[in-house]
Amino acid sequence: MATLIRDEELEKQLREQRSAWGGDRYDEVWDGVYVMAALPTDEHQDLVSGFNCALYDAIQAEGLGRVRPGVNVSDRKFDWKENYRCPDVVVFLNNTSAVNMETHWFGGPDFAIEVISPNDEARLKLAFYASVRVRELLIVDRFPWKLELYRLDAGELRLVEVVEPDDGKCISSQVLPITLKLYADEDRPAIEVVHGETGKKWLV
Repeated sequence: MATLIRDEELEKQLREQRSAWGGDRYDEVWDGVYVMAALPTDEHQDLVSGFNCALYDAIQAEGLGRVRPGVNVSDRKFDWKENYRCPDVVVFLNNTSAVNMETHWFGGPDFAIEVISPNDEARLKLAFYASVRVRELLIVDRFPWKLELYRLDAGELRLVEVVEPDDGKCISSQVLPITLKLYADEDRPAIEVVHGETGKKWLV
């Protein structure tokens, strides 16, 4: 259930409380509107950790760029807290156009991942991500399970590939040297990440 707080003092108190115990780590601001995100589930965190490890090995360990399990991404160098998003995993290649401002990145990552949670509105971030020039966005949907790859084209992030468990399809990134497949498994579907040049594989 969404809650709209118009009492400025109550809003300030609530945000201070969330900050004190670390609950605001995943919060965002959408054009001046403070969005409080639910803390991620264990499965969500498992997926983020798996992707971060795989991409760190494939990209950062090879000196191709930087991989992070979530950062603040804004369209502003200053006053960035008025408009920012926090993707779950990001890759900034060495030739990225984004600028590291330490507190946040001004401009989008070359590759970003959003893991869908209940009541998640990650797809509403597409316009923002396009505006900061995210080159590719991977959405990991768990309701039901599927992978969606969006690619920047003429200023918009357009859906270019979708894979479902055991459909025999694979997603090929044009930004990173990887492909992805989705396999059915007992506990949850497994995501296979394959390095397109070396053939090395990771299971997420």
